[in-house]
Amino acid sequence: MNKIQVMNEILANKIAAGEVVEKIASVVKELVENCIDANSSEIKIELKESGVKEITVTDNGDGMSIVDANLAFERHATSKIISDDDLFKINTLGFRGEALPSIASVSKVSLITCDENDSTHIEYEAGHKILEKPGVFRKGTEIKVKNLFYNTPARLKHMKSLYAEVAHVSDFVNKIALAHPNIKFILKNDGKVLLNTDGSNNLLKTIKDVFGFEVSKKMIEINGDNFDYKIEGYVSMPEINKSNKNSMVTLVNKRVVKNNELNKYINDAYKGYKPDNRYPIIVLNISTDPTLIDVNIHPTKMDIKFSKLDKLGNYLIDIISESLNKEDVTPKIKINKEIEQSNYEMPTLDFDYVEEQNIIDDSPKELNINDDSPKEPISRMKKMYPVGLVLGSYIVCQNEEGMFLMDQHAAKERINYEMYLKKMSSPTTSKVDLVVPQTLEFQSSEYIILKENFDVIKELGFDIEDFGINSFIVKAHPTWLPKNYEAEATIKLMETILSYEKNFKLDKFIDNAAINLSCKMSIKANTNITLSEMENLIDELRKCKNPFNCPHGRPTVVSFTTYELEKMFKRTGF
Repeated sequence: MNKIQVMNEILANKIAAGEVVEKIASVVKELVENCIDANSSEIKIELKESGVKEITVTDNGDGMSIVDANLAFERHATSKIISDDDLFKINTLGFRGEALPSIASVSKVSLITCDENDSTHIEYEAGHKILEKPGVFRKGTEIKVKNLFYNTPARLKHMKSLYAEVAHVSDFVNKIALAHPNIKFILKNDGKVLLNTDGSNNLLKTIKDVFGFEVSKKMIEINGDNFDYKIEGYVSMPEINKSNKNSMVTLVNKRVVKNNELNKYINDAYKGYKPDNRYPIIVLNISTDPTLIDVNIHPTKMDIKFSKLDKLGNYLIDIISESLNKEDVTPKIKINKEIEQSNYEMPTLDFDYVEEQNIIDDSPKELNINDDSPKEPISRMKKMYPVGLVLGSYIVCQNEEGMFLMDQHAAKERINYEMYLKKMSSPTTSKVDLVVPQTLEFQSSEYIILKENFDVIKELGFDIEDFGINSFIVKAHPTWLPKNYEAEATIKLMETILSYEKNFKLDKFIDNAAINLSCKMSIKANTNITLSEMENLIDELRKCKNPFNCPHGRPTVVSFTTYELEKMFKRTGF
């Protein structure tokens, strides 16, 4: 007796549903993407009991004819790809022809559609058509999905809580709305509006609808084109960050994607502006030729492959870094308005940004060729004057705009970091010969890694040789090593090389080595310094490329404007 048999269509659809319809958000995704492909300008998603009981998606798009409405429930029936070549230049969101038959196999589905000529009402239950009749003449389509997974109890049992399900739906709709600000999206759950965009094609307004007004005020516009990729959208100021990557909304040709390598490049652009374990809010659309990407690597079409990922990643780092470098990101202390009216409590403090500071004066200057006095380099940070030290850690400063608190350790870290970065990126031949050479002994595996990178160590200015089994001897070191900490700094550099094991990259090594050295050699907390030393520290910080953050992303300075100070002490009207 033959054991292999061809599965019937309904069973095949149920299996396909396991890939296409993982949860309620998967159903909403497939239906909404079809609405977008149908040229809709308004899409409404209504849930009952987070979608477990009912999902209704309504659009004002092209609609379908009677024939197309019936074919839509056939597996592999699609209007979006015809030939093999179309797979390599996909411009639509839904294209596999599996969504509607898969959904219909595990639920009760009602479809009402009209293309201005025909109006059709079709109903399916557990994969079987149970009704077909004329529908309502309203251009567009309405699909209602009831009792999802009612005939597959094992899958229904493993669904998450109602709260989790609606959170997934909301997350998807938020992101698809950001991808298509020209479309009005309405999302409701049990009658409560969760999202309502206006479809005005203003991305910043959509960001406000999704993330809130305060976030939308602190976004930086990004716009660039390098022939292969065009990048448009917004990235957040460094202080606006999250504990996870979920608010990093990356779009490729208006398709919401999740690509860890792409997110890493974007996060790298913020290096030095925020902690590495925090992530920015970004909404970026990458437009490119469809032949340069592959969206066929996952059934949900969420992941994507790029043929020139390194080129794209480096371009992202360049344009985001360039935009951040133009901004003054000094955190500004803001009074919590809810507590301003209190007569008994001091107001709480929130971080915000100093706004509208003219960092660079581009007005023409009269040149004095006889003036040999040293010129102060243009700084991104305004001049400020120290008046004292608090807790042996924070320098109190002032200027015409208000008061500033500077973390002396973070400030010195930034100064040292940029100094070490410069020294190691362009090493000189200047060395200091050691009276007593330094012997370094390692495990055999560590010795091999260091031996492989001997050229790098020598280029930094070390005179180093093999010395017995798994050992090296250092006879000279570069002059820029911190005084009195030369031996410790040498070990730190070796440890930084070892941390990369076999994936050694020179630029990453130099950056991490500079961070390690800058932290170790900076002013410690609870260290009192003189007013003259404070002035020197401020002057050196102002010369830095990024004076606002230590290498780990913590702020070096926070500011209290004169107005905010007077509000705190009730010296001005509210």
